[in-house]
Amino acid sequence: MCITATRKKVQGGGRNITDTLFELRKFVAPEFIIGVDARRLAGRYAKNFGANHVFLVTGPKLIKAGWVGDVTESLESEGIQYTIFPDVSPNPRDYEVMNGAELYKKKGCDAVIAVGGGSPIDCAKGIGIVVSNEQHILEFEGVDNVSIPAPPLICIPTTSGSAADVSQFAIINDTKRKVKIAIISKKIVPDISLCDPVPLTSLTSDLTAHTGMDALVHSIEAYVSNASSPVTDIQALESIRLISAYLPLAYHNPDHIGYRYKTMLGSLLAGLAFSNASLGAVHAMAHSLGGLSDLPHGECNALLLESVIDYNFEVCPERYETIAQTMNVDCSSHDPQEIKQKLLSALQALRTELGITERLGDLGVSREDIADLAKSAIRDPCLATNPRKPTVSDLEHIYEGAL
Repeated sequence: MCITATRKKVQGGGRNITDTLFELRKFVAPEFIIGVDARRLAGRYAKNFGANHVFLVTGPKLIKAGWVGDVTESLESEGIQYTIFPDVSPNPRDYEVMNGAELYKKKGCDAVIAVGGGSPIDCAKGIGIVVSNEQHILEFEGVDNVSIPAPPLICIPTTSGSAADVSQFAIINDTKRKVKIAIISKKIVPDISLCDPVPLTSLTSDLTAHTGMDALVHSIEAYVSNASSPVTDIQALESIRLISAYLPLAYHNPDHIGYRYKTMLGSLLAGLAFSNASLGAVHAMAHSLGGLSDLPHGECNALLLESVIDYNFEVCPERYETIAQTMNVDCSSHDPQEIKQKLLSALQALRTELGITERLGDLGVSREDIADLAKSAIRDPCLATNPRKPTVSDLEHIYEGAL
């Protein structure tokens, strides 16, 4: 986020550089460790944070897969008590956060560990700020509305997609309004992320595809964001390179730790990029879809991406050309329209290889839904950094293009 700007005269290299605009930028990121068996460090870090009783937020499938057992074993080795909260839906509900916060207080917990993808991690973030601020989770919607920091939060991501483990975002489903709300605050940046590629080997092919495409959309939207910077550009482009190259390999070779590591690294870099450059219309519209229809977030992003690029392209063609080059698309012509079509074709081919071949209509979205979806999306804070400012009518047309 840009804090302020000042004009300075800089001397260097034997020449004067005058009237150059230097923007002050602030970046947030947690401590993170990446590598095989990072998950087994949970107990050590919980002890470092002074925890006596950890609240462990996760899901039943992750317990069954054994990844939660590895974490509880590490807690036991440090003499730390824990309470497991497994009641998290794929799109975490407001009442799940509130139920978790009530149990956290009842058990006398003093730290949180999240094991899972974006849903358990976002739920854990929500639980933390509710117990610290003693307000309903929906009161924190928007930017910088969290007054008191949450208890220590350790994240162990089990997908290579959401990057909730390194971001200042949390997405919660408002069940009454049937919308997803975005909570954005540096006070919900986790204290540490233990990025371990091993749990990724238990992902289904659908989850591999959906979460991987979520990571790709994160990096693309961060790169074209009007809040991008030289730092986030480096992170976003390397993420695009890694995800576009290694996601298909991981999809076809799910047990290959090397490919899983590369997709996890790509997701991590995308998270660092979008946490500081924010996102755009794809995510705003996907949040609206997820709130209304409870559809998988990553799949919604994948199905909306091409239509949003088609809409945005004219305002930043150079940025999209760089994205295309990073994905090894032939841009030798430098003709904007040709490059746009080649980029869209490359993304469509990637989707198809990953088995994401449906349209929104195939998932139950109808033309009658579009007006409500657009009205919800126009209020999403992610739209503030989209490179082109859409109207409600523009959003309706984009939805129609993906229908």
